[in-house]
Amino acid sequence: MKLTLPRLFPTAIHMLADAVRQAPEREALVCGGDRLSYAEYGRCVGALATELAALGVRGQRVAIVLGNSVDLCIAVLAAQLAGAQASLLNPMYTVHELAPLLEDMQATVIIHDAALTPVLTPLIEASAIAHRIAVGNGAGERRLIAGRQSGPALDTLPWPAPDDLALLMYTGGTTGLPKGVDLAHSCTAFNVAQLNSLVPTRMEQERLLCVMPLGHIYAIAVCLHNIIYCRGCLVILPRYSVQAVTEALIGERITLLSGGPTMFIGLLADEGFKQLKFPDLRCSYSGSAALAEETLRQWERLTGAPTLEGYGQTETAGGVTFNPLNGVRKPGSVGIPVAEAEIQIVDTDTGTQALPQGQAGEICVRGPQNMRGYRGRPQETAATIRDGWLHTGDIGYLDADGYLFICDRKKEMIIVSGFNVYPREVEEALFLHPEILEAAVIGVSDSYQGESLKAYIVPRAGSVLDADAIKQHCRARLAPYKVPRKIEFMEALPRTSVGKLDKKRLRVTDDE
Repeated sequence: MKLTLPRLFPTAIHMLADAVRQAPEREALVCGGDRLSYAEYGRCVGALATELAALGVRGQRVAIVLGNSVDLCIAVLAAQLAGAQASLLNPMYTVHELAPLLEDMQATVIIHDAALTPVLTPLIEASAIAHRIAVGNGAGERRLIAGRQSGPALDTLPWPAPDDLALLMYTGGTTGLPKGVDLAHSCTAFNVAQLNSLVPTRMEQERLLCVMPLGHIYAIAVCLHNIIYCRGCLVILPRYSVQAVTEALIGERITLLSGGPTMFIGLLADEGFKQLKFPDLRCSYSGSAALAEETLRQWERLTGAPTLEGYGQTETAGGVTFNPLNGVRKPGSVGIPVAEAEIQIVDTDTGTQALPQGQAGEICVRGPQNMRGYRGRPQETAATIRDGWLHTGDIGYLDADGYLFICDRKKEMIIVSGFNVYPREVEEALFLHPEILEAAVIGVSDSYQGESLKAYIVPRAGSVLDADAIKQHCRARLAPYKVPRKIEFMEALPRTSVGKLDKKRLRVTDDE
């Protein structure tokens, strides 16, 4: 299948300026009671960018700790227009999770939900962040849509260059230590065009419903940037519920839907939802975790629209493979490479030997969408990007038609409701409990979340522990989706012949 790259913008700011110029009165953003046209969107971004530029953010970083909202969209683009690198952090994170990220990024300004002020204030002081903007409706707070009528035009500030850094996105590691992924404007803008080479959008016709967290690279690429690219409307849900999705799909006449397995499974389980019709829906994107083939088939039967699975990482600025909208779609596959991206499967021992079709190995990606590197981690960058190939750590194979099939993910990583969880981080939280001697965390199959966490605990001698107390201990230190749903107590954890923790035996035991 010969792919051609559609129109390409240097940066997301150029995309937004084009939409403001070409379709100023078209609806751009919808979230709850907030509705912005492209002209208003541009003025809001211009107003905040002017303020940020005056605070000296050019060449620096702006931390953004906001939930799904129009404010988040404005904040990301305004930081980039001001010449800064936008860094999105999950507002569900606890103090323990946020502290190392803020310390690493050394932000000049933080834009955050005002409700998080008690959590963030000591962290802001400890990280020496010079300026803060609290988003809310209370005293001393503000909404970023305030500039919708009087904000300056986008061209009142110099626009970023393609080689400038656009995003700093944090991704976990098998050591549990977060790594900051540096993404240039050229990477993120190019990836939007790549997506459209396989899943083309219609100019000024699309209404895309975003249910996924907008702070995740999947939603940034497929939702935030993609909808500006086609001058469509992004309808944002602050949080998922069957009722909210149903009302949006019908009331907002949604044509494109982005989601993950948890959403599709939850909707299909609702008897009322299954009685409805969605005549405007023409395509669903599925990402963040593998979608069961039967779930995919059920969803397509219900909606009458194709569901397209893709594959990518934070390090690739979004999706690098997708099942094509106009072409052969293979259930169980994550599709073919987008335009100007290359996929190679190599041996897992040395990572140097290319493997033939049908043979599983490590997935490597090459192309202009790849990250610049890990912030402040030259050795890890060099280990990940070798001879221009990004070694993903994921295991898969290519079939005779060039379609990619994923066999396994990065070692240790667990995907819970679309969120990446690294067991080491959860285990570190468990080890902080004074009565826990040893702990090991694995992922177990979950019909709703895809996977959930199970913790194996070895109590200290003489200790009396119960599962509820351990979960409460975790809730104080971890985001809710990182809290183990199952707890099993053991006298000792299984070990290999050389004394290493044997999680393979734990998984086998759990499957029996």
